Amino acid sequence: MPYENGMENLKSSPCDRRRFLKLGLAAAAGLALPVTTWARLPEFKLPERTLSLYNIHTGETLRKAVYWAEGVYVPETLAEINHLLRDHRSNKVKKIDPRLCDLLFALRRRLEEKDPVHIISGYRSPETNAQLRKASSGVAKHSLHMEGKAADISLPGRDLGILRKAALGLKVGGVGYYPKSGFVHVDTGKVRSW
Repeated sequence: MPYENGMENLKSSPCDRRRFLKLGLAAAAGLALPVTTWARLPEFKLPERTLSLYNIHTGETLRKAVYWAEGVYVPETLAEINHLLRDHRSNKVKKIDPRLCDLLFALRRRLEEKDPVHIISGYRSPETNAQLRKASSGVAKHSLHMEGKAADISLPGRDLGILRKAALGLKVGGVGYYPKSGFVHVDTGKVRSW
């Protein structure tokens, strides 16, 4: 006997009731999860995403490079970004998380920045990370730099505090503030700050 809303009588079988309850619990759990933060950013409603980057150690620049268009990432541009964000100490290249590109893109848009983002550190090989850990207590043993998911950045001519505030305002990934060293750390890990 159907209910008014068109569903069949759930009392007909214990199996049907269990299935219904499981589906209901799964739906409720899905509602409890946070909305995908990346998708809600207004910057991602644009037809193209571009980046302008400058590596302070190698002097390499990428200007207004379209890395996402027509709903897909552009492999050639991502390869250029991978190269520019390589470990300059070992010259090792690693695939950079495209969401890190999205984060840098969103920051530039929020700040209406025309100049390239200065990259202090992008990818770090495990060897480089270990070497930096020996020299400084501020380097994480399992740094997201080693996964291509983090960058230490600055915007010359911009107050570092404003860059930090903009990064925190995105509410995506981690944000570390290093005013004495002159950079802000951003990554695509869990939302957190220090």
